Amino acid sequence: MDRLAVALEHGQLRSDGPAATRDIGRALGREAAPGTLIALVGELGAGKTQLAKGVAEGLGVPTVVNSPTFVLMNEHAGRLRLYHVDAYRLEEPEEAADAGLIDDRQADGVVVIEWANRLDGWLPPERLEIAIEADSPDPSGRTLRWTARGVDHGRLADAALVRS
Repeated sequence: MDRLAVALEHGQLRSDGPAATRDIGRALGREAAPGTLIALVGELGAGKTQLAKGVAEGLGVPTVVNSPTFVLMNEHAGRLRLYHVDAYRLEEPEEAADAGLIDDRQADGVVVIEWANRLDGWLPPERLEIAIEADSPDPSGRTLRWTARGVDHGRLADAALVRS
């Protein structure tokens, strides 16, 4: 992966396209532990779903992973159960709790939330936040900036992102 995504500095990676973004996600999935929560933020088309697909691959999920925009959450079996949430259609963070999108059963699995910024105030305090931004002038390039909240998510970032 070092050819496709080069670590610029701690807290930031560069991806040169969808395959590299999936590679980054795959590294996260391989290192993920029960209780991992990855909160993704970015504009439409930024690569949130590509990163989620990579996490699924790293977890050994054999099924197709697509953005659950209309159903809000999909569950996938793998080394750990993957809970893939898409908060795009939520207008208020409370709707996530009402819909059961974030609950105790996820503690034994891995949660990936697209549009996590729509759940401000409702996300667990410990998580790995990744903001994905398009680069210019390269339309396929992306910069991924992360903030690890909590010791376990800091270790995840160090193992999967900093060393990639």
